Amino acid sequence: MTTGIAVMAKAPRAGEAKTRLCPALSAAQAAGLGAAFLRDITDNLQLAAGSATIVPYVAFAPAGSEALFEGIVAPGTRMLLADGTSPAPAGVERFGRCLLQAIEAMLALGHSAACVLNADSPSLPTRLLVEAAAALALPGDSVVMGAAEDGGYYLLGMKRPHAQVFSRIDWSSAQVAAQTRARVKETGLAMVELDPWFDVDDPKSLARLVDALTEAAGASGYPAPCTAARLQEYGLLARTPALAGAAA
Repeated sequence: MTTGIAVMAKAPRAGEAKTRLCPALSAAQAAGLGAAFLRDITDNLQLAAGSATIVPYVAFAPAGSEALFEGIVAPGTRMLLADGTSPAPAGVERFGRCLLQAIEAMLALGHSAACVLNADSPSLPTRLLVEAAAALALPGDSVVMGAAEDGGYYLLGMKRPHAQVFSRIDWSSAQVAAQTRARVKETGLAMVELDPWFDVDDPKSLARLVDALTEAAGASGYPAPCTAARLQEYGLLARTPALAGAAA
């Protein structure tokens, strides 16, 4: 019994990756930081695989961009396409189609469970990845979700491709987690909720990440060494107040 966990990732190209961090960062810096996030997240998955039967993936888009991830993600990370082009039931739209495509692909590869994971939480505690796999290893059909503090979720996992869970969701809104809970309730499935964590998708949350990686407040999270090194390279560790102010 194995759990596939796929990081949902765009190719880290300037002007297309982590664009909400601009203009606090240049387009090239935002893409470089996104690449560092991916390395830390996939390294974190490899670390979690030492404590649970986890198989790490990157669910990428667009098609044909696999080469752009070479040298970025952790060795041993598998790749699968999740660009939303696979058939999906009515009501499953936009990002939901990509998420469902990734879940279906991992289950089709023989995993007993599959999770989708965001590419915005490089400091996510390793224990939460292990807990997700453990919850899905228990008997009975269920869904596991880790809610993000902004109203979305950083992880969603299941044992079967329940398309309804991705239906009628206002993607990129603060309602995603609440609407997902409602869809799961409609299916009659049990839901396991992990502890919440934060995304890094704007200057304010980037400032929070800087604090977490440089102060005792980050002790409970993954140390994200690649991200920390990239922030140091950009000189951002000394500019936390300016980053926070840029989001006001």
